[in-house]
Amino acid sequence: MITGIDTSAAVVARHSITIDAPLQRVWDLHIDVSGWTSWQTDITAASAEGPLVPGSVFHWTTFGMEIGSTVYAVEEPYRILWGGPAHGIDGIHQWTFTEKEGTVHVHTEESWDGEPIRADVQGMGAALDASLTAWLERLKKAAESA
Repeated sequence: MITGIDTSAAVVARHSITIDAPLQRVWDLHIDVSGWTSWQTDITAASAEGPLVPGSVFHWTTFGMEIGSTVYAVEEPYRILWGGPAHGIDGIHQWTFTEKEGTVHVHTEESWDGEPIRADVQGMGAALDASLTAWLERLKKAAESA
């Protein structure tokens, strides 16, 4: 049973942002997988068959890689954990949302491991850092302009 990221993975990244929007708006944007392409420009396709609940799988494409992610845990509207293997990479991604004084603190952490990661730890770490930073900035922009 997966309960969090793999802290012993070859690459681990952690990033946070504060968003000036209601918690429910931020959460709803984030879990609407089919809507990701409208604000998350690194994602070119995304779909979920139903609500994100433990055991459900959603599909998305980013940087030409097609990914199927399994939801491991959901504590609406405060936490979601998903991941799975894709192209030789084992990824686990956790998002937490904390409301404080009318703003939302979003914290994301992700672990990557596997042969492609171990072959270029520095490069893959930089790519993950850039991806998470961009995702957070785009989530902030979408939530604050809604």
